[in-house]
Amino acid sequence: MTLSSTALAAADDRADRTASNWLSRVLPESLLLLVARFGIAAVFFQSGRTKVEGFLTIKPSTYDLFATDYKLPLIPSDIAARMATGAEHLFPILLVLGLFTRLSALALLGMTTVIEVFVYPDAWPTHLSWAGLMLPLIARGGGTWSLDRLRRGWPLRR
Repeated sequence: MTLSSTALAAADDRADRTASNWLSRVLPESLLLLVARFGIAAVFFQSGRTKVEGFLTIKPSTYDLFATDYKLPLIPSDIAARMATGAEHLFPILLVLGLFTRLSALALLGMTTVIEVFVYPDAWPTHLSWAGLMLPLIARGGGTWSLDRLRRGWPLRR
C-alpha cells in the first residue's frame, strides 16, 4: 500500500464515521425499534382481524381454514384457530405498547416459523422479511420509547 492509498483509506474511514455518527443521531436505535414494533404489529394484527367478526368472535370460515389449508400435524384445528387468532391480537398490541417486547416478538417469530414450515413453505421471502423486523426486537427489546423501559424502573413486589 502506498502513502497516497493509505491517506485515502484514512480519509474514507473518517467520512464513514462522520456519516455513521450523523445517521445515528438522525435515526436513533429507539426510532428503528419503534418502526419495527409498529411494522410487524400491523402485519399480524391485520391478519388477526380477518379471522374474527365483531370484537373477537372467530368466524366459521376461520375454523374451516384451520381444518383444511392451515392444518397442523400436532394441534387440533379448532385449538390452533383460537391460539393463532388470540396471538395475532395480543402480541401486536403488546408490541405497539412496547410491553413484553422480546416475548411478543419471540412468540410471533415462533408463529412465523410454524407458518413457514407447515402452511406456506414457498413464502420464505415474506417470512424472512418478518423475521428481519422481529430479530432486532428480540435482541434489543423495545427501545427507549417503550413501556418495557418504564417497567425496568418499577420495583419488584414480593
